[in-house]
Amino acid sequence: MKNNTLIYILALAVFLIGTIEYIITGIIEMIAVDLGVSTSKAGLLVTVFALAAAIVAPILIALTINVDRKKLLVITLGIFIGSNGLMFISPTYETVLLVRIVQGASGGIATVVAMAVATRLVEKERRGRAIGIILMGLSSSLVLGVPIGTFFSEIVGWRVLFILIGLISIYPLLVIHKKVPVIKEEEAVTLGMQLSILKDSRIVLALAITLFYIGGYSTLFTYITPFLQATSSLSIAEISGVLFLSGICSFVGSRIGGQLADTKGSTFTISLGLLLQGATLILFALSCDNVLFLIVVLMIFMLATWSISPAQQLYLVTLVPRNSDIALSVNTSFIQFGFALGSGVGGVVISRTSILYINWFGLGAVCIALLLAISLFTKMNNTMGIKEK
Repeated sequence: MKNNTLIYILALAVFLIGTIEYIITGIIEMIAVDLGVSTSKAGLLVTVFALAAAIVAPILIALTINVDRKKLLVITLGIFIGSNGLMFISPTYETVLLVRIVQGASGGIATVVAMAVATRLVEKERRGRAIGIILMGLSSSLVLGVPIGTFFSEIVGWRVLFILIGLISIYPLLVIHKKVPVIKEEEAVTLGMQLSILKDSRIVLALAITLFYIGGYSTLFTYITPFLQATSSLSIAEISGVLFLSGICSFVGSRIGGQLADTKGSTFTISLGLLLQGATLILFALSCDNVLFLIVVLMIFMLATWSISPAQQLYLVTLVPRNSDIALSVNTSFIQFGFALGSGVGGVVISRTSILYINWFGLGAVCIALLLAISLFTKMNNTMGIKEK
């Protein structure tokens, strides 16, 4: 694949951004004590990052659509790096909260632009693989970046961790500045033209699929540690090992999903992923007495979930190739909203019933996503049939 090394550099940048977003979950008590706030208040540092990435980033992407993608990526990565330095010196909870908003907006833009740049650096038939590699950076940060970051925070302190990640982020920034070519739209794109993509019902349905399949994933995985404790005899150390394997599976799933999308098509990959995701959520209920079976089901669950994302991104790029940045940005927003939806539903389930039922609520969200996918792909096939006639 052309520019293969550069694609992995972009994935590294996304991995570091994802680690900064989710690391709070591993060091939340440490931050709460240091800033003198409650755990729930410290948890808002996760929420504001996600909301900034979901809401602010797409608006700024839309306003800068005619700006050179390389220039925008370098600027937003530079702001992201600087914000990590501000985390080190911010004295109060309120200032840390503001810095997290800046991190969410700059990191959200950089993530979306990195995916868009990746699709421009490779041949058309390999765009799915390129997106899959970028998403490997994001998916691996969810599980690999957090435990590694938590480990180092215990040694050097949580503020130093942000400095370290900021310093590491300078490397991909320099490579991107030196190696990525100028990437601009051949013709000016107005804001009205960008917003017009939402008039396409296929895009709206695709975004809804993202919301619910990520919601189904997040409902379970946000609370995977207490779920594993309740359904098995695994110790905390053993659960950490299982989560490490889960991270590898999410990494592999993104790669496989990108390859399948290129060879078998987006619709096939999305449908297969949703079916496997739903099946594993059912199998969780049957695996409580068999630890090995439980772990295998979890690995397949991670593979299936993360194989969907590159295919979904490629499908949107195919629908709106000229405004791919906008489509990817909006879809990334719905991924963030999906995480919020799933974690919220999971929290309600745990507080009102039992964590043993959490997989069934995740299954409900995935079933909605599958029904939406059937509706979308049926509509697409009917439209193609009419055109052929």
